[in-house]
Amino acid sequence: HVQLVESGGGSVQAGGSLRLSCAASGYTDTSGVIGWFRMAPGTEREGVAMIRPGTGDTYYSDSVKGRFTISHDYAKDTAYPQMNTLNPKDTAIYYCVSSGGTVIAGNPLLYGDYRYWGQGTQVTVS
Repeated sequence: HVQLVESGGGSVQAGGSLRLSCAASGYTDTSGVIGWFRMAPGTEREGVAMIRPGTGDTYYSDSVKGRFTISHDYAKDTAYPQMNTLNPKDTAIYYCVSSGGTVIAGNPLLYGDYRYWGQGTQVTVS
């Protein structure tokens, strides 16, 4: 049974930083991808940061490139996006997503059918 448990959301002032975490359990294959999508009211779902744990390849949306950094800890099977220089446009519910052991070809930010989702964590920037 695959589970993704998120933590680290909250409120922060513009220019501040937050670090989210996503602990994955129920699978050990690192062939897939893990990362974060976000959804704000009135906007479409957006993939913002993904990582391939097996290779270390990372992917960022243009809206967060240079400000967000995603990493993965093998020992804890946890993905961490470090979010810096936050602005009000970053306000959204952030969801951890994973393909489990399924390889996702191409840019995983553009893949729309992830099987595993976390419960979501609110990030508010004022």
